Amino acid sequence: MSALPEHPVPGPGNVGPAAPGRHRRGHHEAARPGLRERKKARTRAAIRQHALRLFREQGYEATTVEQIAEAAEVSHTTFFRYFPTKEDVVLQDDMELLWIEALRAQPPDLPPIAALRASLHDAFASLSADDLAKIRETTDFALSVPAIRARMLDELTRTIQVMATAIAERIGRNPDDFEVRTLVGAALGVAISSWFTAQGDMERFMTDYARALELLLTGLPL
Repeated sequence: MSALPEHPVPGPGNVGPAAPGRHRRGHHEAARPGLRERKKARTRAAIRQHALRLFREQGYEATTVEQIAEAAEVSHTTFFRYFPTKEDVVLQDDMELLWIEALRAQPPDLPPIAALRASLHDAFASLSADDLAKIRETTDFALSVPAIRARMLDELTRTIQVMATAIAERIGRNPDDFEVRTLVGAALGVAISSWFTAQGDMERFMTDYARALELLLTGLPL
């Protein structure tokens, strides 16, 4: 999961819960993007598509931002409006956005860990076979290219903040509360562990992650 600068997560901001009506409107608007948002999404997808193709054809290190921009028919400046670094082309995907949207759609009385488990299932269920194949490909890049692996720590820090904000909205807490960040850190930690263990097998990942969250939900009995 990754930064999505051109796809802001709907919601009231970084602190406090969303009012019920505002929460529903934000989700409704996210489900029906306007023309400008659709054009941005197409541009972002084109940049990423051509970047991954070039990485496959000539290698990550040998591919320059200029080559990616030229292939996608955008300017060098436009590339950096969508992706802060070349590494982010690999690390950025729509999975985080889908997960956050699915999390906000869960029943408000569902406990946070149960909501995380259900929302991740819903997010993965919305992905096509091509989407899943792309996730496997980018995972391979992230594990094999040192520069991308180094960048992953920055992305994880940012993802923790995004997820903490979404959880805090559900329970009426501040995303910087120790308990909120601890819960999110644990949930993302077992997600990373399950992901690396599954080695690209989506079905195994979902099974292992559901089991891991169940352990957290029951107090991690050993």
